[in-house]
Amino acid sequence: MTQAIKPAMTRRALMGAAALSLVGSRVTFAQTPLPVVATFSILADITRTIGGARVAVTSLVGPDGDAHVYQPPPADARALRGAKVVVVNGLGFEGWITRLVRSSGTKAEVITATRGITPLKAKEEHDHGHSHGTSDPHVWQDVGRMGTYVANIRDALIAADPEGRSLFEANASTYTALLTALDAEIKATIARVPPERRRVLLSHDAFQYFEKAYGLTVIAPRGVSTEAEPSARDVARIIRQLREQRITAVFLENVTDPRLASRIAQEAGVAVGGKLYSDALSGPNGPASTYLLLMRHNLAQFASALLPTG
Repeated sequence: MTQAIKPAMTRRALMGAAALSLVGSRVTFAQTPLPVVATFSILADITRTIGGARVAVTSLVGPDGDAHVYQPPPADARALRGAKVVVVNGLGFEGWITRLVRSSGTKAEVITATRGITPLKAKEEHDHGHSHGTSDPHVWQDVGRMGTYVANIRDALIAADPEGRSLFEANASTYTALLTALDAEIKATIARVPPERRRVLLSHDAFQYFEKAYGLTVIAPRGVSTEAEPSARDVARIIRQLREQRITAVFLENVTDPRLASRIAQEAGVAVGGKLYSDALSGPNGPASTYLLLMRHNLAQFASALLPTG
């Protein structure tokens, strides 16, 4: 008998549910969990949340890992061969995944979580060392778009495990409600920031969806990829822009080298804010061990640095 996660109706319940990763299901004694592979930690968490104990999810790129520069080891091909479902972000985020799927010989159903989403164009034409055109793949930074991810993953799990339909649908419905509540909370919090303070510097350009959805202006010394190194001219331009626009906060990210942003902040006389989680979760004992906690942590960092005190 499986048991779906129960709806959380209050903010306190939302926080509690996020901390528990929202997985509240049991498996019958005879059931073997469905083997699923997700390309990186954020997708893995969402898939576990929807699938509950009916799925066993392997994440190729783990917590604090950088999918932009990831090099799959032989163990990844073995994981794909044993999977029934492979969940990818798409939009060129995992430029290595097509080659890995082909070389693994997997028979798994490969589903793209961003299917049906109209992506934003990348601010700069970066290809992560691979080909994705000019699309920005970091859709998860806009919580309002994540219902599409949830629906695509839910449908793939139902197709692979029809007996789990009721559980997958219930968990997906509850999770979508939590996402809707969190999206509203982010909008309300950023709306309290005076417009002249809604400008930040980030380590690389992974927050365009957050910027567009919630009203921040983001300056990044890199393009979309963490592989690109800015030139001395780029650094000088950014420092000049920080001073001219009176930007008061520079944030570091968990998947990038903090030295560049720290140097820029020091030369511009700008304070370094907290660490943000952009392309990966934290470890299980960190502040962003689930997608919901990741977004809440980032929101708290923005609020602490940007909201006026007193």
